Amino acid sequence: MTSTDVQKEAEDSGPSGYAAARLRLLTEETRSGPPRRTALAGLTDQWLTGLFAAGSEGLRGVSLVAVGGYGRGELSPRSDLDLLLLHDGGDPKAVAALADRLWYPVWDLGLDLDHSVRTPAEARKTAAEDLKVQLGLLDARHIAGDLGLTASLRTTVLADWRNQAPKRLPELQELCAERAERQGELQYLLEPDLKEARGGLRDATALRAVAASWLADAPREGLADARRRLLDVRDALHLTTGRATDRLALQEQDQVAAELGLLDADTLLRQVYEAARLVSYASDVTWREVGRVLRSRAVRPRLRAMLGGGKPPGERSPLAEGVVEQDGEVVLARAARPERDPVLPLRAAAAAAQAGLPLSLHAVRRMAATVRPLPTPWPAEAREQLVTLLGSGRPTIDVWEALEAEGLITRLLPDWERVRCRPQRNAVHLWTVDRHLIETAVCASEFTRRVSRPDLLLVAALLHDIGKGWPGDHSVAGEIIAKDVAARIGFDRHDVTVVATLVRHHLLLIDTATRRDLEDPATVRSVAEAVGAQGTLELLHALTEADALATGPAAWSSWRGSLVADLVGRVSAVLAGDAPDEPEEAAPTAEQERLALEAAATGSPVLSLRAQTEPPAGQEPSGDPEPLGVELLIAVPDQPGVLPAVAGVLAMHRLTVRTAELRSLDLPDGVDGSVLLLDWRVAAEYGSLPQAARLRSDLVRALDGSLDIAGRLAERDAAYPRRRGVVAPAARVSVHPAASRLATVIEVRSQDAPGLLFRIGRALEDASVRVRSAHVSTLGANAVDAFYVTGPEGAPLPGDEAASVARKLEETLRG
Repeated sequence: MTSTDVQKEAEDSGPSGYAAARLRLLTEETRSGPPRRTALAGLTDQWLTGLFAAGSEGLRGVSLVAVGGYGRGELSPRSDLDLLLLHDGGDPKAVAALADRLWYPVWDLGLDLDHSVRTPAEARKTAAEDLKVQLGLLDARHIAGDLGLTASLRTTVLADWRNQAPKRLPELQELCAERAERQGELQYLLEPDLKEARGGLRDATALRAVAASWLADAPREGLADARRRLLDVRDALHLTTGRATDRLALQEQDQVAAELGLLDADTLLRQVYEAARLVSYASDVTWREVGRVLRSRAVRPRLRAMLGGGKPPGERSPLAEGVVEQDGEVVLARAARPERDPVLPLRAAAAAAQAGLPLSLHAVRRMAATVRPLPTPWPAEAREQLVTLLGSGRPTIDVWEALEAEGLITRLLPDWERVRCRPQRNAVHLWTVDRHLIETAVCASEFTRRVSRPDLLLVAALLHDIGKGWPGDHSVAGEIIAKDVAARIGFDRHDVTVVATLVRHHLLLIDTATRRDLEDPATVRSVAEAVGAQGTLELLHALTEADALATGPAAWSSWRGSLVADLVGRVSAVLAGDAPDEPEEAAPTAEQERLALEAAATGSPVLSLRAQTEPPAGQEPSGDPEPLGVELLIAVPDQPGVLPAVAGVLAMHRLTVRTAELRSLDLPDGVDGSVLLLDWRVAAEYGSLPQAARLRSDLVRALDGSLDIAGRLAERDAAYPRRRGVVAPAARVSVHPAASRLATVIEVRSQDAPGLLFRIGRALEDASVRVRSAHVSTLGANAVDAFYVTGPEGAPLPGDEAASVARKLEETLRG
């Protein structure tokens, strides 16, 4: 039977005919989705038109209007009928009688009805007082009666909405936020409300309302399909339950999946999550644009008065190479060329997360459309930017979702596709697999001061459940995937092994601590054998806690924490050996010796700059050599203040220190004096590197006291205050008295920042200690620096003095 036949049956047979035709339509296997919703709306229109005609004979100035979902022609099997009987006020009794002729047949069939009887003026007044009424009227559609009356109401309601948008849109946004707080996020819930949860049908309708205001528009790509998918699931839910419900309960998911022809309930949930994620992201972008437009409108009159009517361009502040901030968003610089800069998406993402700002939709889409794939293995900068992004705390989540919405994450990490939107049918877990991985990285960022390799901790946090998309034990599958991913992003063989070990054994500590006898030496030995090294144990301890905290409140407690800490202490004792002494220093290269001799002969600093294409010590070369940064070699006659002077000059020139080594160099026999050699790898924050001659000139002035570095840095910071979007963990300074017989080792773990090494060096100088050697590394946004210091006489510091120096240094960095 065709849709025309169904409608004719309804028209000919009255209410009972409508009921039969409706049932026939809903049980047709050949029609579902949008065609069925449209046909059901048309069938209902036909029936109501007949009822209206029979009850309104001789009555003028009256129309029947569908509003809300029915107005949009989106009738699910058990949807309410949202109806407005509109009249000009001419004959109230006749209108009331007509309303009874319309409403009672609907109720008699057991259909839910949301109805009202109003004049146009009453409808406008109610809409002005009740936002939900106004939203329903935006979708008003004529069914029967006076078409001019309906058209006039639509025109005035839309005009009112556009005129009042600056006031009503913030109200609508607050309404959406309150609903999200009550109902949660559709993309993560095991039993989601398809309509009310964040990312559901209510939010999709809100986006239509924003577009109708002409103030902003949602990103349209994929949005209609996401909305259709949610409506299809709701249709199937209504048909399988026979109820007007929007809650996708666990016990009904298999039936709903079967009704939709899907493999299983997990496939159903994944489709729902994908649709909800798209709606949520579109909402975030849209509300951000609404806020920008409203702020712009608020300040424009004042600016016009100040600037004679001209409109100033949006101020742009540089954040990183090719990345700037504008109007509260991170956008690409005008000179950025994504097609030539494959690291740009990660650099922009890291800069956005560090600044606590959203990535512009236009910037993400431009990068997605034009950027070239990263080579394998990744350049060092790409790996560092990924680590910086992962270590940025809460802002990482929104930035990651922006990249994922445009497909950039799966292009960077193809294995991510298997865990994306994958549900976890475990009441302990709050999140889908992919969101849990990001949440674990966020939690791990709080522990970066506890470990010597925060980069390995953050990457392992991102990958620890990556095997959940594969058959079998996810830890075993994840180890294989993690090994491949870690190698692809450029870690050396040793680091790849550590990351793979962390993924393979990420449940080892919590399972052993809560299920085994810790007094049994065999238990502790088995864990020690699996972990293998103190550094790996340290990382695994932090990963275990981050994983549990990211799972949900039921997964971690002080009791579990104490059990794990007890186990870690026992395993550490098994792994402990004699503390390593200060390593022997490598013999100087010919270039280093040449610079040292020149510095000794001239009594002044000398330096050289060159591209570094050889991998750092311990890292194996792979394929064609790639530039790892710029190597800066400096030789300086031994004197106080060298470290803060060099670090300060580099900070003045906006050079970021990736790694640094400082050591005293023995000169050949017959050459007087002592020389300090500094071997740095540096990169420009943005722009090009300064010339070596300029660096040397400023360094000479810094050493003789004629260049006020502290003052210059303070002036620059005052003129261009650095946005600090990330609340980083506090700096941690510790003393390792057994690490060397010749010096006291002070280790600093801190958030990297311009001038950090200058502040550390000056604080050590103020404490009257001599830096015998230094080993500085920047891992993403984390600095892990070790300083071998002595007293003025060249001996290690006494214990209380070393503790005092560390305490003062920590206070300096936290101030």
